[in-house]
Amino acid sequence: MTSKQRAYLKSLAMNIEPVFQIGKASVTPENVEAVSEAFNTHELIKIGILKNCADDPNEIANTIAERTHSQVVQIIGKKFVLYKPFKDKPKIILPK
Repeated sequence: MTSKQRAYLKSLAMNIEPVFQIGKASVTPENVEAVSEAFNTHELIKIGILKNCADDPNEIANTIAERTHSQVVQIIGKKFVLYKPFKDKPKIILPK
């Protein structure tokens, strides 16, 4: 992903509310499965991390991205954005 594409996705993600929250149990198989299912209807997902989660947001974002075969767009504080294009007809067209 180029910096121009990442910047475009960041601009789209500004208006999105977090779809999921990661709690003190950190990354669980249920969380990963829920995020995977959300990628069936959304290409861009924002996830929040609650204050009672002691794990590093970078590790959580990278772990979920790896397990869902998505890409980390940005990590800001306790929120991060993941992107996974639809296989058939992507709704978000990335600039070249």
